[in-house]
Amino acid sequence: MTASGYVDLHLHTIHSDGVHAPEEVVAFARQARLTAIAITDHDTLDGLPAAAAAAEAAGIDFIPGVELSASDHHADVHILGYYMDPTTPGLAEELRVLREGRLSRAERILDLLAQLGAPLLLDRVVTIAGVAPVGRPHIGAALIEAGHVGTMDEAFDRYIGYHAPAYVPKRTLDPMGAIDLIRRAGGVPVLAHPGSLRRDDLIPGLVAHGLAGIEVWHPKHDAQRVRSYMAAAETYGLLVTGGSDFHGAGRGDSTVGGQPVPMSVVAPLHARARPR
Repeated sequence: MTASGYVDLHLHTIHSDGVHAPEEVVAFARQARLTAIAITDHDTLDGLPAAAAAAEAAGIDFIPGVELSASDHHADVHILGYYMDPTTPGLAEELRVLREGRLSRAERILDLLAQLGAPLLLDRVVTIAGVAPVGRPHIGAALIEAGHVGTMDEAFDRYIGYHAPAYVPKRTLDPMGAIDLIRRAGGVPVLAHPGSLRRDDLIPGLVAHGLAGIEVWHPKHDAQRVRSYMAAAETYGLLVTGGSDFHGAGRGDSTVGGQPVPMSVVAPLHARARPR
């Protein structure tokens, strides 16, 4: 493991709500000359084997990851988990339950969209999702395809974003449960993009429950927020991580490696994981 260079520890693929296959994401990382990456798909580890093999071939250090969906009083609290052991008893089942909850949520969203005059076929949304659990970006893509909206931003603003008329909360863990799940699997729990969550009041309780790190560098964190979360990490003794939160074209404007994160964050993260 090298000590210099840059890394991206927050990347999504077609196995959740990303546009690109794991191998393509690794190719982007190689083009960006990254020294390490982590794939952090939502509620699934399915893309990790292919990504790991591609990263090895490309000479890039690979960190297995996941982004667990959690909520606190209707506020989304995403917890990143690094270095989890996929063979942990019960882990696959708990992740499956989370993913299956997304389909029933999609059905409820489509019912609301029909009432709002923007009907969609569930089969078409599932086809757009492909190998991934159905999520709102897939419904947004179907809304664009059907001509109900012109862009993904419009789909979220008019129909499926927070506080929009067809928004339905997804079935999730609570943040403490997400931390517990990651720790049981030997992983390292990290609070994702706290600047977009805007619930810094949750941090002390999460730390007391076993939160190990905080995502300092993120496209939604300006310089002031980076300083603020670096200070929080020092106050609470947290690891620091970061990444682009890359999803692909039409899913935000981030690029792989577009959020500079130093390689120096990786060794402390690796040291905190439970040995296998």
